[in-house]
Amino acid sequence: MRRYFCQKLIGMKLTHAENLIDKYNVAGPRYTSYPTVPFWNLENFDTQKWQHGLQSFGKKEIVENGLSLYIHLPYCESLCTFCACHKRITKNHSVEGSYIDALLAEWRMYLDILGTKPIIKEIHLGGGTPSFFSAENLERLLTEIFKDAYLSENQAFSFEGHPNNTREEHLQTLYDLGFRRVSFGVQDYDPVVQKAIHRIQPFEAVENVTNLARKIGYTSVSHDLVFGLPFQKKESVRNTILKTLELKPERIAFYSYAHVPWIKGNGQRGFEDEDLPSANEKRALYEVGLELFERAGYAEVGMDHFALPGDELFVAMNQQKLHRNFMGYTTQSSRAMIGLGASSISDTWGAFAQNAKDVEAYKAKVFDGILPVEKGHVLTKKDLFVREQILNLMCRFETSWTETQFATIDSEELHWALEEMEADGILEIKTNGLLVKERAFVRNICMVFDQYLSKNLKAEKLFSQTI
Repeated sequence: MRRYFCQKLIGMKLTHAENLIDKYNVAGPRYTSYPTVPFWNLENFDTQKWQHGLQSFGKKEIVENGLSLYIHLPYCESLCTFCACHKRITKNHSVEGSYIDALLAEWRMYLDILGTKPIIKEIHLGGGTPSFFSAENLERLLTEIFKDAYLSENQAFSFEGHPNNTREEHLQTLYDLGFRRVSFGVQDYDPVVQKAIHRIQPFEAVENVTNLARKIGYTSVSHDLVFGLPFQKKESVRNTILKTLELKPERIAFYSYAHVPWIKGNGQRGFEDEDLPSANEKRALYEVGLELFERAGYAEVGMDHFALPGDELFVAMNQQKLHRNFMGYTTQSSRAMIGLGASSISDTWGAFAQNAKDVEAYKAKVFDGILPVEKGHVLTKKDLFVREQILNLMCRFETSWTETQFATIDSEELHWALEEMEADGILEIKTNGLLVKERAFVRNICMVFDQYLSKNLKAEKLFSQTI
């Protein structure tokens, strides 16, 4: 069984382990991309460059390896105060139809740019709350998309479902369209925590939709839990996890709460800062989960994820095929991703593009026949090298390079930082590479390679804490 961090950190005493948490618990990115969005070079980007990238590398990648498609469905009926996603709060479901129309209009623009019938390898419906939309509207959206695309034989289609409003019709309709994985947002079952985060959700609702999904035929059910929420204690987290284990989902995401109220405004101000656990208390909550998950037969996959041995995510990790993008960890390795919808981000590996975040602005552009891209970044040669290193660290917990490649970012500061981390026991430096020894600090290790962080003195107001 893996050594538990707060009990024993590579043979060090507990107080030293706590000192390391204090030392490395700084603001830092989660690295679903590199460079991270706040550091994109907007001056060197325009829509024409983005379209050119799609027509060159993007088109070639799509033809050879298939396309990942992320569809952002932003509407929620109520505001969860822990949430940092782009969303629109409303109970008016008449908004569904025009938003679906906008998504389809944007999809047709991308088809025109690509000039070919793409192979769709992966789809993820995210939000917001995808199950806010009726099953009929989701069927209309996907059926229209499929008309002008080929579906890969090893497709991976998934969606995020809210346990309180995901109906059997949602599950059955999406299953019939090829979806085999569903992720349910659980967060925490403790009533005090639920009240603080404005997410009142009984265990019975989660149990019902989990059983329904399995009855219909879904092969991978995931539950999303969050640690570091206001008023969380070891015992309440333990109770939440034990309830989760009763249902034995194939995957469990155990996310660290990202407290960034200065970015998200009142959405994360349903409680006071002092209601949150300290860094050491927060890490102790994670260790409670880690121990319980491993006892139940789950393996740690990447960062913040756990899977049963038969799940595809676990298999991909063992085969070193795990990939990470704006959708998080995925079993699909396609480097071309198109994001549809307000705030969605697209990726051709050599460039990123993000849509307008405001729903009305997004729809207005699309209905005027304008690609709704608001900003983006064209990656430099140095960016691409660092991106590869960070991807390796996040997915395989090791990385390597040639001397020529490393020379593009080599510096005394980088050597000093890596050597200090090796002395602290959190990584091992190898010839032209390194190995992560303590996963708790993988974000910190990635930050050492980040060529933009060192140049920005305001990073602490851009990101959540790393631990």
